[in-house]
Amino acid sequence: MGTWQWAAGLVTGPASPEDLIAARTQMALSLGWHIILACLGVGMPTLMVLIEWRGLRTGDEAYRRLALQWAKAIGVLFAAGAVSGTILSFELGLLWPAMMGMYGQVIGLPFAAEGVAFFIEAIFLGIYLYTWNRVSPKAHLLAGLPVAISGALSAFLVVCANAWMNTPVGFTAAGGRVRQVSPWRAMFNPAVPHETLHMIVAAFMVAGFLVAGVYAMGMLRGNTDRRHRLGFVVPFTLAAAFTPIQIIVGDYSGKSIHELQPAKLAAAEALFRTQAGAPLSIGGFVSGDRLHYSIEVPKALSLLAGGSFDTVVQGLDRVPRADRAPVGIVHFAFDLMVSMAFALLLLSAWFAWSWWRRRDLPRSRWFLRFAALSGVAAVVATEAGWTVTEVGRQPWTVYGHMRTADAVNPAPGLWAGFALVLLVYLVLTVVILYVLRLLRTERPVAPQEPEELPQARAR
Repeated sequence: MGTWQWAAGLVTGPASPEDLIAARTQMALSLGWHIILACLGVGMPTLMVLIEWRGLRTGDEAYRRLALQWAKAIGVLFAAGAVSGTILSFELGLLWPAMMGMYGQVIGLPFAAEGVAFFIEAIFLGIYLYTWNRVSPKAHLLAGLPVAISGALSAFLVVCANAWMNTPVGFTAAGGRVRQVSPWRAMFNPAVPHETLHMIVAAFMVAGFLVAGVYAMGMLRGNTDRRHRLGFVVPFTLAAAFTPIQIIVGDYSGKSIHELQPAKLAAAEALFRTQAGAPLSIGGFVSGDRLHYSIEVPKALSLLAGGSFDTVVQGLDRVPRADRAPVGIVHFAFDLMVSMAFALLLLSAWFAWSWWRRRDLPRSRWFLRFAALSGVAAVVATEAGWTVTEVGRQPWTVYGHMRTADAVNPAPGLWAGFALVLLVYLVLTVVILYVLRLLRTERPVAPQEPEELPQARAR
């Protein structure tokens, strides 16, 4: 008997509010922690392959040493991500047994496929690390490609499952049971295009800006050697290239949400009245059924949502009060995500302008200071965007079909589980940072030292 079915058998009655808060807090902690590693798991393998390819093309040894160093970091992060991913898979069954018991047959396909992608990534990452200097450079480079592809594929599949929770299709529900299940239709639900694209582009931005930020800090401390410059320029260029793309994808996502989940868009914009020529509200805070002290751009929301100043945008007045998401949280998270994205866009433009004019980094140290913070900004934007996606769907866990309060495990003592998971993540965080610090301070190899292992030379 699977975990989901076993946990479903534990459901004996409605959950208490305390149980619901504990389950939601634990899930938010796990997703918020795992999503950072997932982003690095998507973006860093591509950086690793890209920089090794540049090393082969140019013969510059600095590229290959960076590829090796990043591969070791990916190995550490992958192991930690496997732990948090396993925790999440158990949490789906243990915290939300009613949802998985009823809908597991509908949405199990992308989870199963993600397991295959995970094993492909693990196998080829092991091959990539083990065969360093043991096979030809081209063969070794090819071994890295499946790592990059399967990492992005894993993200796509997991987000497919989440997209289904926002736009559930592929079944009919009657009498508390699901029938006429179509797993393929459920997997490729209407929210897949904008959710998966938005998440994968975000992953490349997080990975690029975070890695570049590490080298920016080193350069601020006076380490301006070639390794640090390459370690900064390559990931920052990748992330900067994806930033304007993400702005466009974000606009596409907003239009899709306007069609598929108008209540979520209304919460994100704190729009309480349905209207044509709806304003775009920036900032402010929600109190009661009003948004106070915001900056309003007249008719801009209608234009962005529907391509016309006369587009009617649904407000929260058409959403029953019991079906509304926490508007203040969703609106704040949405504004935070957008502000971080545009701040990164400005920083990327500064970098592009300088590179176009002088083929060099901006000379101001303020650029490096902002670049050092760019990874944090990208993480904040991603976490805020995920908050909009998840909190904006509330009070539903399966939009329009099952409320979150009806899906949670009613067993008492969920706070104990949350405390245990919190401890696990604290320990993992400390261990990861310690090991990555060891990798960062790894003794540099002098040019005259032999690169290849004796066994490799013998071959």
